[in-house]
Amino acid sequence: MIRITTVLLFLTALITCSPTRAPIAPPSPITSPSASPPTPTLEEPTAAPPTPASLAGTSAKAVITPSGVVAPVLRAQADGALVGTPCGNSAVVSTGIPLDGAMVVLDPGHGGSEVGAVGPNGLTEKELNLSVTGFAESFLRGNGANVVLTRTTDYRITLEARGKIVKALEPKAFVSIHHNAEADGPLPRPGTETYYQTVGSSSAESKRLAGLVYEEVVRTLSQYQGISWVGDTDAGAKYRKSSSGNDYYGIIRHTQGTPAALAELAFISNPPEADLLSRLDVQQAEGEAVARGISRFLTTEDPGSGFTEPYPRQAPAGGGGGAAGCTDPPL
Repeated sequence: MIRITTVLLFLTALITCSPTRAPIAPPSPITSPSASPPTPTLEEPTAAPPTPASLAGTSAKAVITPSGVVAPVLRAQADGALVGTPCGNSAVVSTGIPLDGAMVVLDPGHGGSEVGAVGPNGLTEKELNLSVTGFAESFLRGNGANVVLTRTTDYRITLEARGKIVKALEPKAFVSIHHNAEADGPLPRPGTETYYQTVGSSSAESKRLAGLVYEEVVRTLSQYQGISWVGDTDAGAKYRKSSSGNDYYGIIRHTQGTPAALAELAFISNPPEADLLSRLDVQQAEGEAVARGISRFLTTEDPGSGFTEPYPRQAPAGGGGGAAGCTDPPL
C-alpha cells in the first residue's frame, strides 16, 4: 500500500488528559475557490536525473547514499563525506548523489519501529504518511520543483536528524505529514489540523503555509460524502507552545528559520476515516492537496485560512522521535 517515489532506486530519484475546555469558535471559513486552481510551474525541471559521484572533498550540503538515505554533510574528507545518520550518529560515505539544496523538503512522520497511530483496520500511520508524502512529491516534481524527503523508506529517523536535513538544504518550504488519533468527538467537517511556528524569523510565513495546506486538505477531504468525521474542538491551523514559550513540537523547533508546517491530515483512529485512508486514490488526493498548498505558498501571496485559537493542553503528545533504541539503516 506504500507508494514510494523517492530514491529507492539509486539512479532515478533526487531527491501530538487535556484540561476542561471552554467552547471555542470554529476556525475561519475556507475562502479558497471550490475548484482546485491550476498549479503554476515552480521552476524548470532538470533535463536528466543526477548521477552518483565520488564524494571525496565534496562541497555538497547533503547526499543521497547508495541505499537511498538522505544525509546532511557534516564535513568533507579525503575519503568521502562525513554525514549525519538518521539516528544521530556519523559515518563516512564515499559515493552518492550530492545535493546542493532543495525548493521543498517533505517529511513522512514516524518510521521503522515508531509506527505512529494504527487504524482499526490495521493501517499504520508510518506507511500511510510515506505513501501520501510520495504523492505530494510526485505532484510537486511534475510542476518543476526540486523536492527532497527526510525519510525515503521504512526506517527510524530522529526529529533532530530530520531538522538537520532541512537546515542543510535550506528549502523555501517544509511540511511534516502525519495522521491523527484521539479526537475530542464528532465534527461536521474533516478534523484536519496544521501547526505553525511562533518563534523565529520564519514564523509569519510558517503560519501562512499552515493555513494554505489546511485549506487545500479540508477542501479535498470534504468532497468525500457520508463520512462521519471526528476531530478536536479547536481543529484548524494553529500553534502549540511549550511551558518555556518555545514551539512545542520538535519538528517545528528543529526547523525554525525555514517556513514549516506540521500537518495532521485526518484521523486514522476513526473507523470510517481509516477505511477511506486505506484507498490509494484517497492517499493520492491527500498528497496532491498538500502539494497544492505548498505550491500556492511558493507562488502567491494568499494568506491561508482556518486559523483558530487552540485550547490549553497539558498532556504530552505521543512519544518518539529521539535516539534511544534507534538503529541506523544501511547507508
